[in-house]
Amino acid sequence: MDSKKRTVLLGLVFLSLLIFAYIENSSFFGNVGDVFSNVLLAVFFIFFHNVLVVSLILLGMTFYVGLVLNFMSKREEDYVVLHNPRIFAFVFTIMVIFISILRAGTLVYGKVFIETLGLVILLSTPNAIIEGYGIFQTIERTLKRSMTTKALGGIYLLFLIAALIEVGYVYLLRSMV
Repeated sequence: MDSKKRTVLLGLVFLSLLIFAYIENSSFFGNVGDVFSNVLLAVFFIFFHNVLVVSLILLGMTFYVGLVLNFMSKREEDYVVLHNPRIFAFVFTIMVIFISILRAGTLVYGKVFIETLGLVILLSTPNAIIEGYGIFQTIERTLKRSMTTKALGGIYLLFLIAALIEVGYVYLLRSMV
């Protein structure tokens, strides 16, 4: 299969998985209380959710690389992200982590309160560092076209560790209340 057809197919798969991710996200956040009734179930669902997110990032970035290389002109402006993968990965990671923290605040309180946002950020920091590193590595390696199966396995392992910490943290908070 030539690279242009592969890129189009990758875009269609990405679009299909985005729809699946939307359904999973709605289901997950709609039933988050039930998920935490069992520790192993909670770890599985958090890990599955995080793997789905990072896999979508991987697929989306792979599609982007293919799109730029196969369909964009050869002007320097078209290659800014590919020539500066660390900067883009850092900015994208910060954006994803911030949105995740805001989402966590809405899970706890139903909406974001500016008064408690600092506390939510402080409490989310350990997990944000682990997950952020995983997201950063995924984006940077994909944009550099240096992702390997071993590296992806390491990234998924980071998200398993983050899921364990997150579930442990929730159970610790529950026991204190």
